[in-house]
Amino acid sequence: MVKFSKELEAQLIPEWKEAFVNYCLLKKQIKKIKISRKPKPASHYPIAHHSDFGRSLLDPIRKLARTFSDKLFSNSEKPEILQVRRRRNSSETGDDVEEIYQTELVQLFSEEDEVKVFFARLDEELNKVNQFHKAKETEFLGRGEILKKQLEILAELKQILSDRKKRNLSGSHRSFSSSARNSDFSAGSPGELSETQSEASRTDEIIDALERNGVSFINSATRSKTKGGKPKMSLRVDIPDAVAGAEGGGARSIATATSVLWEELVNNPRSGGGDFINRKKIQCAEKMIRSAFVELYRGLGLLKTYSSLNMIAFTKIMKKFDKVSGQQASSTYLKVVKRSQFISSDKVVRLMDEVESVFTKHFANNDRKKAMKFLKPHQTKDSHMVTFFVGLFTGCFISLFSIYIILAHLSGIFTSGAQVSYMETVYPVFSVFALLSLHMFMYGCNLFMWKNTRINYTFIFEFAPNTALRYRDAFLMGTTFMTSVVAAMVIHLILRAAGFSASQVDTIPGILLLFFICVLICPFDTFYRPTRFCFIRILRNIVCSPFYKVLMVDFFMADQLTSQIPLLRHLESTGCYFMAQSFKTHEYNTCKNGRIYRELAYLISFSPYFWRAMQCIRRWWDESNSDHLINMGKYVSAMVAAGVRITYARESTTLWLTMVLVSSVVATIYQLYWDFVKDWGLLNPKSKNPWLRDNLVLRNKNFYYLSIALNLVLRVAWIETIMRFRVSPVQSHLLDFLLASLEVIRRGHWNFYRVENEHLNNVGQFRAVKTVPLPFRDMDSDG
Repeated sequence: MVKFSKELEAQLIPEWKEAFVNYCLLKKQIKKIKISRKPKPASHYPIAHHSDFGRSLLDPIRKLARTFSDKLFSNSEKPEILQVRRRRNSSETGDDVEEIYQTELVQLFSEEDEVKVFFARLDEELNKVNQFHKAKETEFLGRGEILKKQLEILAELKQILSDRKKRNLSGSHRSFSSSARNSDFSAGSPGELSETQSEASRTDEIIDALERNGVSFINSATRSKTKGGKPKMSLRVDIPDAVAGAEGGGARSIATATSVLWEELVNNPRSGGGDFINRKKIQCAEKMIRSAFVELYRGLGLLKTYSSLNMIAFTKIMKKFDKVSGQQASSTYLKVVKRSQFISSDKVVRLMDEVESVFTKHFANNDRKKAMKFLKPHQTKDSHMVTFFVGLFTGCFISLFSIYIILAHLSGIFTSGAQVSYMETVYPVFSVFALLSLHMFMYGCNLFMWKNTRINYTFIFEFAPNTALRYRDAFLMGTTFMTSVVAAMVIHLILRAAGFSASQVDTIPGILLLFFICVLICPFDTFYRPTRFCFIRILRNIVCSPFYKVLMVDFFMADQLTSQIPLLRHLESTGCYFMAQSFKTHEYNTCKNGRIYRELAYLISFSPYFWRAMQCIRRWWDESNSDHLINMGKYVSAMVAAGVRITYARESTTLWLTMVLVSSVVATIYQLYWDFVKDWGLLNPKSKNPWLRDNLVLRNKNFYYLSIALNLVLRVAWIETIMRFRVSPVQSHLLDFLLASLEVIRRGHWNFYRVENEHLNNVGQFRAVKTVPLPFRDMDSDG
């Protein structure tokens, strides 16, 4: 039977962990009470004579009678052994009232001091749970009010769009004829007047729709008016304080104006020469509001779980107290708990019901089953078949790789100088697949560790819970990928040994590469389509970094690319090899000696760092945080170091050696500082965990110290480019592949601590529900 403490640990919301009742602390206090109740060792002094000393034959009868009497009169009133008093404290602003519970012992206990400490801590936990629940309840109720207001405005605008379409269809011909008749008299002025009147009419319609939903206009009396007497649409709008003040956590009132989505609607109705309210904008706004409703419902569900788990925890802990103390205190205390705010309030349940009905009506065409698919997405459970195929493909990979090693040894691939063309042409293609498979395997290890340590990576990366990749899926993709690659390598060697034409055999790597590209972009819902399309979308966002808002998953993936520069270089040589049709002539130097190919090496080595630097600039622009500019400097220094090392590999002079040392040392120190201090949040000299941080997910601190040392060693692998531990071209390629693999391993190791630090930041701010941007968003009053 699983202990409740472990069950609670497995079910609680990780980001709200500190707000849950501290079950373990209360359990330890009960153990202290139990220890204090143990009888003291017998004294050496003689026992005083007692009138009841000795046993009687009637003792069992007396005991039975007492038991019967207790059961008979169990319903009669018994004196309570404790009283829980409730007092109300006003907050500093005076707008809110906090309920504080305090327990007083009516009956004396033999271990009174320990019991008093226990109930004092129990009261603290109850007050903490109540206050947190009330704060979150207020926040979600505020979100609900704002979403209802957004939905009402959206409904009015959709109605305007529908009505205007009907009028345009019925009146377009009549308007055109009238304009044609008047053109001979006024040279087009009546047509212009008609257009102006139509624009004013549309503006009045929108203002009327907003005003019907409680929207007022600032300084409307002093602003210029439309012909209908309405203030022009260039004015800012604000939602009344009754709605604005409902936003949870908002210290400022909401001065709501349209976002970029609605910029044309409010400020420039004639831009683009078309309708300033169009179907595309309406659909986009509807999607934003729908996502906000889904997040609100998810947050309400989490708060409901929070209440039920805490109630169970209080019940369990009070039963343990009754068992240890031999008293019946649980009934009295649990009555107070049930009357407290986090249990007695039904606002969360009522709001959940309201969200369900609103969502069903507006976003699911009154289809409740369809609505619940959005609100409560089904999370598929891990299949045993996935585990089976992971084991199967792992076994196949090991067997095929052993066969490949034997065949390569027999054919002299890695020893004979005559086989240099194999290492220069075919081997880079297979290296691409090997590095990708290794990276996929490391990502699977990351998912496994994040799951076991209760790190909510799906929330951090904003993945859909029902389609997010799990660690078994990642292992299946990696083993399938690598098994296919090794099988192709074995077939390639067998066909070469069988005497097939080299120009035909060497097309196998290209066919394999083409096959995997087709699988990646396959539009059919097979082989993890949501994951594949998400990967493609993230790559697009990375390449176009300045033009897309940068999310956590975007810069996380961009960091992965900075560790895969050897893979990108291999792709360059592979592309040149097949595009130049070198597989027919086997002149592998055709690409390497080309000027464009040599110049592209700089571009490819710079690109991941450049994209990452552009993301830092975009984040600085969006957030006005200078740390992003400092972070950009790290990638610029890495870019310079990479370029200098490429030049040194071609021109091995003392000057370039000095530049390699200087640029690489500066970039490495920059990277190590950012890794440990910013990305991992470590090296805090004032931390209670020496040179780490106060909160650690892993219980054994030695893992963090070992990880710091490992990251340090792998970060200085560039020293190999200076010392050049190479004997032959074959060994040179193998060493390059080994160093590239070590960098992938370092990145996978870095990933865990980076996401762990992000998770702890969310925990510190109790952030378990994301905030979805709305079509009508907050603006500063002076905006």
